[in-house]
Amino acid sequence: MINRELSSRLAAGHRRRVTQLAEAAARWGGHVPDDPGITELADLLETAANAPAPPGDPGHTARALLAGAVENLRAAARLGGLLPAITLWHLQRAIDQEHTAHQQHTVPAQRKAHDR
Repeated sequence: MINRELSSRLAAGHRRRVTQLAEAAARWGGHVPDDPGITELADLLETAANAPAPPGDPGHTARALLAGAVENLRAAARLGGLLPAITLWHLQRAIDQEHTAHQQHTVPAQRKAHDR
């Protein structure tokens, strides 16, 4: 009984995190397929991380954070279903890094718009 409950909670957490990462990839301009896999999400965020920064925006921090998120997604993809709790940790770490990257990316743009 306990194993079934734990498995259900881990599966729900996995789905929730993949949904969050799909939304993040879309926010960075990625064309997210229906029911994306972790590797597809890593590819989309990697494209965003490798995109050139707009003129006047160094963007190094955001790109470095996105690269870290991609590394965590690739680690989660390699683990597959072998270690669900560790996979969830990598997925959550990717979410945290993407969130911080998004904040780093949008704050300078908001500052520029405000200064005009």
